[in-house]
Formats: sequence, C-alpha cells, structure tokens
Amino acid sequence: MEFKIEQSDRLKQLPPYLFLEIDRAKREAQRQGRDIIDLGIGDPDQPTPQFIIDKLYEAAKDRANHRYALDAGLAILRESIARWYKKRFGVDLNPDNEILPLIGSKEGIAHFPLAILNRGDYSLIPDPCYPPYKGSTIFAGGKVYLMPLLSKNGFLPELKKIRNTVLKRAKIIFVNYPNNPTSAIATDEFYKELIEFAIRNNIIVVSDLAYSEICFDGYKPRSLLEFEGARECVIEFHSLSKTFNMTGWRIGWACGNTNFVSLLGKVKSNIDSGVFQAIQVTGTTALEADDTHVNSMIAMYQERRDILAQGLKSLGFNIRLPRATFYLWSKIPRRFGKSIDFAKILLSKADIVATPGVGFGKYGEGYIRFALTVSAQRIREAVERLKTRMTTNIRGN
Repeated sequence: MEFKIEQSDRLKQLPPYLFLEIDRAKREAQRQGRDIIDLGIGDPDQPTPQFIIDKLYEAAKDRANHRYALDAGLAILRESIARWYKKRFGVDLNPDNEILPLIGSKEGIAHFPLAILNRGDYSLIPDPCYPPYKGSTIFAGGKVYLMPLLSKNGFLPELKKIRNTVLKRAKIIFVNYPNNPTSAIATDEFYKELIEFAIRNNIIVVSDLAYSEICFDGYKPRSLLEFEGARECVIEFHSLSKTFNMTGWRIGWACGNTNFVSLLGKVKSNIDSGVFQAIQVTGTTALEADDTHVNSMIAMYQERRDILAQGLKSLGFNIRLPRATFYLWSKIPRRFGKSIDFAKILLSKADIVATPGVGFGKYGEGYIRFALTVSAQRIREAVERLKTRMTTNIRGN
C-alpha cells in the first residue's frame, strides 16, 4: 500500500515563492553555459565588511557564545540597537522591553501575525509587496485584504478606500517604506494619517524599515516611531542585512510598542532559541561603527542607479529615479504584454534576470524590477546587451 499525504490547506493557499522560480530559471541558463547578469533577487553582491568578520571570528571562539541564546537577546545588543535608533532617528527605546532581536527581520514579520490574528481576521496588505506579508497572514489563519499601490498615488495606499466591513475585522496593516519593490518613499503627511487611522480603528501598524539606510540625493528616510502616537500602535522591523551586507547572517530586530514586542517574543520562545550569540556580539560592533561603510555603500549604489536609469531611459523605459532602496521599478513597454513574459524575454534574448512585477502581487502587473546588486561594469554590460539584442523590440513603445 502506497503511503500518501497531502500538503496542508494553508500551503495550498500560498502563491509560488517567486524568487525560487527565478533562481531555478537562472540556474538552468547557467547550466547551459550562458553568462547571466542577475538583476533579480535583492541580495547585496559586496562582502560583509572585514571589521565585522573579524569580530565574528573573535566572538565565535568564546565558549560562552556556544550555548543556547536567551530569547530576549543579549543586553549588549539591545542596548546597541537603542543607541543606534537614538542616533539615527532621535527615538528613545527601552532596551529591556521595547526591542527584540530576531533571526532576520523576515522571521519576525512571518511570526508576528501568529500573535495577533484569529481565524478570519484581516491583515491590510499593500500590493505589490514583499511576499511574506501575505504568507504570514495565511499561516496565521487570517484573511488578506489588498491595498493597491498605484503610481498616481506615489505608491502609497489609499486608507480612505478600505471598506468599513473590512476595518471591523482588521487587526494588522503592513507598510514598507522605502518600499520593496516600487522603491517609493513615504511622506510625513502619510505617516501622520496612518497613525491616526490605526488608532481610530484599533489596528496594529507593522512597519518594515529594512531599506532605511540605502538612500540617495541627501534624502534620509524616517522611522514611524518618530511620529506622535506611534508608540500606541506601531511595531517596527529592521535588519543588518542590507545595511552591512549581512543577508546570510540572519540578524534583525523588532521594536516599538512594549505589548506587541512582548507578544512576538512569546511566539518566538515557542519556536526558536534565539540568534547565535556570536552574531549578536558582532551585530553590536556593526551598529556602533562610524558611517564610513554606509557612506561608501550609498555612493556605490547611487552610481549603479544612475548608470542603469540613464541606460533604460535611452531605450524608452519609463523610469522614476528612486531616492532609496537598490531597486529600479519600471513600466514595461506596452508591446511586451505581461510582466512574466517580459522577464522571460530578458532572460532568453539578453541573458538578464529581472523580477516580473506580478510576482509581488496583481497590482505589480505591467512593471519589472531591476536590482542594483551587480557591479557598475556589469550594469553597463546589461544596458549594452539591451541596446544590441533588444533595441528593435523596445524602441517606439
């Protein structure tokens, strides 16, 4: 008799995780010996700074760091996060009850709905968006309500258009500025409106601030916690992944409302055993460093942004120059149809990987996302490939 088991209904509800699909197509092209320029997944191409690596080597040799980590994280890390938030945003955080270290911010975002949602409760989720916002809601038994992010609104959700019947069952609203995938930024006016909306409707704001340090042309993103009333309704997630090229290290944190942080900690205490202590010690070193690395990183991404944006504009792409993140979000020339079709053409014709907008949600259809995570030289080569291999297909659209 054949042993047979089906996946859970929750897994059946999940859309395919787009980045895995893209990576599969890329690997197949590479297996064929093709030279692929990967502008798809947002994973920094530069190594973690050497001073951070050196600190990890030192901390990993300390036997005290080989045991289970405390659920709340090391006090020295929480204190460093508090100092960094004060220096960067002018926000005072209590390291004892307003900060919780995470195994990367994605982990915390994925677990938080488990602490808040009951079956049938709504999460208000931007579309397009980072896919775990939807997945975490589904895993918690909640319902997804999509808030369209449209160009005409600066890719900000229109809170006034959310139906009252939904608001009565809504418990969480996700926001992410600087935004992945659109690279949009939030205005102070929007943040003030959002906080008033959340307090009025008794909804928790989950703020994903992972890209706050990748910003250009003198712009500095703000934390939602800077705004009056935020302590009543906001939990904010941050990470060392993008700022210090530490995506594989898996270290981030949640901060803000004491009760929300505590509830997330309660979930985590039943699921994991905390961040490897040597990495926590190393995170402290990263947060307390001067701005040399961050300034160099910003200059690097800005050069790449300008090269790619100028090249794409010369080919007829509709590019809005981003003031933050390492992404370019572009309308697709009309004749190419759907975003997934255009992504396939880029790979087959130009050996370029880019992310179709529909992978981030139905309102991402008609767009393509390019990540600035290859060298300036490779970006120039990508533009040249588009000019020589696809110009006749792109121009005039």
